[in-house]
Amino acid sequence: MTVVEVINQSQPQKLAIKAEYCDSFWKRLKGLMLKPSLNAYEGILLAEKKASITGSTIHMFFMNFDIAVVWLDAKLRVVDTAIAKRWRPYYAPSQPAKFILETHASHIGDFKYGDQISLEND
Repeated sequence: MTVVEVINQSQPQKLAIKAEYCDSFWKRLKGLMLKPSLNAYEGILLAEKKASITGSTIHMFFMNFDIAVVWLDAKLRVVDTAIAKRWRPYYAPSQPAKFILETHASHIGDFKYGDQISLEND
């Protein structure tokens, strides 16, 4: 399992989020499904092959909690955010995204459109 630190360079006072890097079909499909809870500073980073709207759409089936979703383009800039409610059919970004950060719902205010994100190996 590869873990990366997700750092918001535009808001450096915020703490980094430790996210499991998910770049395989099965890891992206499973996501956070069936996980009983999520610690405040953890999450997953889904990596798609290319930036798109449909390819970066997520579902919330079999989820036990709401999450903050942050969609990033290929240059790791925030292109959209949402609070995803459990058991909702889908959430799609308003613009194409290559990466999707799923983290604790309390972080929704930590990311704004255009913020520059960096990834560091844990």
